[in-house]
Amino acid sequence: MARLALLLYLLGLLLTFGWRTFAQWRRTGDTGLRLDAGPAGTLRWWAKLLFVAALVLGLAGPAAALAGLSPLSSLDHRPLHVAGLVVTTAGLVATLAAQLAMGASWRIGVDPNERTALVTVGAFAYARNPIFSAMAATMLGLSLMVPNAVALVALLVLIVALQVQVRAVEEPYLLATHGDAYRRYAGRVGRFLPGLGRLTG
Repeated sequence: MARLALLLYLLGLLLTFGWRTFAQWRRTGDTGLRLDAGPAGTLRWWAKLLFVAALVLGLAGPAAALAGLSPLSSLDHRPLHVAGLVVTTAGLVATLAAQLAMGASWRIGVDPNERTALVTVGAFAYARNPIFSAMAATMLGLSLMVPNAVALVALLVLIVALQVQVRAVEEPYLLATHGDAYRRYAGRVGRFLPGLGRLTG
């Protein structure tokens, strides 16, 4: 199961970062990569650092399992491993589908001076951040496939990174850029899951 988890993780990185970036460049002439983390110590900087750490730890979980790190006994059960495989696969498909749904507005990172169209249809009609929701589901699935301490830490770090990125970086940017249009959208659509985390006031 650890080999399969590692393969799926690498495939996910290749598709959602590599192929998606190439496809964006082919379509628009712009890779969509906005990798500037801003000044060290800012929330934007911490969000990016935590996200990179989560990606590295996500790779390290299956690698550690292959190297002999023991799984946590409470989670080391075949049905959970199979469930993890299903969740991981579904999460990868959902991540890529949500990325594609953004069209020309797709970005990795935020440029505070850039204005892109606000996407509110498809998966974005049910959650404001379906890409991140799907990524978290993928990491959850991987942590069930290889339920060791490293994989669980990867899941925790990713969740924290996504919360910081969305709440401290992306939502302020979207409010500043789209104003009332984003407020109305965020008032009726949940942050990561339908109905949960709607903006009020």
